[in-house]
Amino acid sequence: MATLDLIVKIGSMALIQKEEGVIDQNIFQRLGMDLKPGMLLVTSGATEIGRLDYIQRMGSELTGDAQQVKADYSAQGQTILMDTYRQFVRPEYGIRQILVEHIHFNDPQKRAHIRDLLIRAAKQSTIPIVNYNDPVSDEEIRKMELASQRASGHQVVECVDNDETAEVLANLVNAKTMILLTSTEGIYLNREDPSSLVRLVTGETIDEVRSQVMELMDHCVGASREGAGGARAKLAYALRAVEHGTTVIIGHARYHIADLQQGSVPCTRLGIGIH
Repeated sequence: MATLDLIVKIGSMALIQKEEGVIDQNIFQRLGMDLKPGMLLVTSGATEIGRLDYIQRMGSELTGDAQQVKADYSAQGQTILMDTYRQFVRPEYGIRQILVEHIHFNDPQKRAHIRDLLIRAAKQSTIPIVNYNDPVSDEEIRKMELASQRASGHQVVECVDNDETAEVLANLVNAKTMILLTSTEGIYLNREDPSSLVRLVTGETIDEVRSQVMELMDHCVGASREGAGGARAKLAYALRAVEHGTTVIIGHARYHIADLQQGSVPCTRLGIGIH
């Protein structure tokens, strides 16, 4: 069966200039020019970009129910997100927005439909851009649906964290490599010490890799923003991808995809038998 070779996921904080409160056009340009058919992009950012756009236009933030505010911001940010990618992806390539929810991956027929859609895109000179469908996602309904499936003995995925969405998709399309682009160089033993970057997590067996990941998790605290899983959650999803045979690279969004793949820039690489 045909596969997509590479899945790239980028986090919200990697897409904005936090101090200025604006989109980082340089990141979008670099990533957009690097993307090509055979790759799949999982992007966060709709909610944060929608929030910044609302503030810029209205002069204040939305107030009220947190879930409703998130849905409103995300709906506003989705159009900006896709329009910005379209500006920078090479004009000879098409892009296709695919909004997913947990139910799409917990149902075999829907999962197969998404897999076929993604693989067709690679053959049609287009790049799928995937994001979780926050505008129509209701947390209470999601919890009830997941609880019902767990009660029936099914293994379920939530995908409210796009790191998990990327991992699920990597497994779905048999991706060789998954790159998690962040606002840091990778995983650190000490977040305050740049020299403590962990460059390689590997072993001859999955058990050896798993042991190293568990040890690293003890060093991981905090997250880049409220609601984010942080480095610990990122490692957990990376490990799941490695268990399915995917090599995972965690690195800064300022670097080119090819440089991260080659290991010629600082980053954290995880996999079985890699060097």
